Amino acid sequence: MTSTVTVSGIGGPRLTLGFDRFDRLDIDRHLAVHGKLRAPGLDDLVRMAEQVDMRGRGGAGFPFARKLMAVAARIKHPTADQTALLPGERADERGSSENVVVVVNGAEGEPGSSKDKVLLCRAPHLVLDGAQIAASALGTQRIVVAVEDDEAARSVRAAISERRMPARVVRLTERFISGESGAVIRAINGETPIPPGVKVRASDSGVDGFPTLLSNTETFAQLAVLVSLGPDLYASAGTEDEPGTTLLTVGGTQVVEAPYGTPLQAVLDHCQVPPSPGVLVGGYHGMWLDPAAVARAVLSRAGMRRVGGTVGAGIILPLTQGTCPLGEVTRIASYMAAQSSGQCGPCRLGLPDVVRSLNALTEGAGTVEDVRRAAAVGRGRGACTHPDGTAKFVVSAMEAFGADIDAHRWGGGCGLSTYGVLPLPVPDGSEGRIAIDWSRCDGHGLCAYLVPELIQLDRYGFPVVLGTEIPAWMEKDVQKAVAMCPALALRVVDGVHGAPSRR
Repeated sequence: MTSTVTVSGIGGPRLTLGFDRFDRLDIDRHLAVHGKLRAPGLDDLVRMAEQVDMRGRGGAGFPFARKLMAVAARIKHPTADQTALLPGERADERGSSENVVVVVNGAEGEPGSSKDKVLLCRAPHLVLDGAQIAASALGTQRIVVAVEDDEAARSVRAAISERRMPARVVRLTERFISGESGAVIRAINGETPIPPGVKVRASDSGVDGFPTLLSNTETFAQLAVLVSLGPDLYASAGTEDEPGTTLLTVGGTQVVEAPYGTPLQAVLDHCQVPPSPGVLVGGYHGMWLDPAAVARAVLSRAGMRRVGGTVGAGIILPLTQGTCPLGEVTRIASYMAAQSSGQCGPCRLGLPDVVRSLNALTEGAGTVEDVRRAAAVGRGRGACTHPDGTAKFVVSAMEAFGADIDAHRWGGGCGLSTYGVLPLPVPDGSEGRIAIDWSRCDGHGLCAYLVPELIQLDRYGFPVVLGTEIPAWMEKDVQKAVAMCPALALRVVDGVHGAPSRR
């Protein structure tokens, strides 16, 4: 994976220090480049994190010091739901700092992101330094690294072996929602790796029900750099309000370390990105910026907010000239609808309706208001952030690509093809889709009753198939609909070739 990703920097390297000399920093190279680990106490670590306002780099930007303090508070004051003893656990162990767990969230299920995999593959010891610093401050040795990528897993296991540290690696399913904190905790606990549906803070009850400090890969690497440099030197890069550097993934293939305060256009110029009709910032739960906003955007939380964008997890996806913007947005929205875990109405029914409204708009039969209305259904009531994040991505496109949308609405199309320039996972042939044999279909309508998320009836009573991949949680319902079709017209085909699916 990392061989296809280039790594560079604007300004002096920190996280990527040594990358110009070594493909991977083993323990000896890591010590030569970054020096020996220093582990401050909890109070000192909290003070340092607060002094530079260190935020999580996974997308939400939550203050890291607050996470530390929340876990530390549960060590001293266990919550009521922590009273049940685990098998073999003694009553005097409850509330002990030895049971606290530190989790490195290395899930990077979004196709446009590569920065955390690069760190795990090339600088695993820097990440483990940060995890060990946090664990030491909380009085525990329990560290779990959750990863999706094979190469990353091998690299981390090798680094753990070199350090002879009591940490373990847990493999996650490669899905967009795998990185959600609740899904990561469930995966580590051996449960179905999907968001839990009910908000449970990891600091209250995480791995095995114990207080858990969970943050993403880059956050722990940043913590190691902060402790190594000290707050004053750490703050010598970036802005006064947002010190330090951050990692960006540009176009899915370039990872760039840049200080906060860098103009977005400077990042694009550094990556030799040609002029673009729009740039997506923050990934597929992020927002689109038109060229005027791109010219004003600054790489910081405040700078992005001023132009209606977000830094998020550092994902920057420029749209290539010559591809249909609305087609690209519809393509990604279809993927996002299929990536849901199907736990709530906003995902099960809301996201498919968003895709239908986008399809209609693309064909010139719908309106922007239809898209906005579909995106607003269930807002704030999802079992996780997936439906709201996807809706935000879609609604921002309505603002950024007004001219293209008008061309579709009034002219039936913009004259451009959809080339699929926004990154998605490479199909492996297992992606099933519903198809109709129109020589058999008699408009019975049973399929729309059984799988309304994927099939609706037109005004003549015949099925209209959404065309997205079949979500994993719908496979049984789809097979039931196929088996029960009175005319034997419904089938599942390979999403790549249109052949009968292997499912």
